[in-house]
Amino acid sequence: MIVAIPVKGYFAENCYFYIDDRTKHGFLIDPGAESYKLLNLIVRKGWIIEKILLTHGHFDHIGAVNEIRDALSVPVVAHKNSYSYLSDSYMNLSSQCGYPITVKVDAVTHDGDILRLEENNEFSLQVIYTPGHTTDSIILYSEKDRVAFVGDTIFKGNIGSYQFPGGNPKDLMKSIVNKIFSLPDNTVLLSGHSDKTTVGAEKKRYL
Repeated sequence: MIVAIPVKGYFAENCYFYIDDRTKHGFLIDPGAESYKLLNLIVRKGWIIEKILLTHGHFDHIGAVNEIRDALSVPVVAHKNSYSYLSDSYMNLSSQCGYPITVKVDAVTHDGDILRLEENNEFSLQVIYTPGHTTDSIILYSEKDRVAFVGDTIFKGNIGSYQFPGGNPKDLMKSIVNKIFSLPDNTVLLSGHSDKTTVGAEKKRYL
């Protein structure tokens, strides 16, 4: 089960729950704001969140992390390069917007890692490293469900920004063409700031 929840802090952002229907255990991806809204939904649905997963360290994707981790006592998982963003309010852009925040990461991932639920090891996401928007950007891919949580690397009809610290346009296009566009065309792409799209639809725009 995938549940998209728009949240609004300084910016609007799409947060996602990826939940195993059988066990009701799952992952919370990019909780950017409105921790009370997300926590209330978790309680109401009876979900057990095992991990908070971050596609990258910008503040509009991490704004509710501290409150939710404290409430649920669950680990925060991000790419191994995330420390420079999560520990620095300038790098994660929060200080420039007047809301300086930092977040502690509990476990780091690497390209190719498989993140599995403890309650159901068959329920998993593959980490694919996609630098360009930031140096810690990843997408989280489920081959079984043909879906990828892509953060801000690509949107419906657009690519991610690269003008912020750590951004690089050449790296971004390499990530999109070599990593995202190598996924099956029917893979649904779920981003931080647009409606859903597919690999096939975006390939037609750029290739």
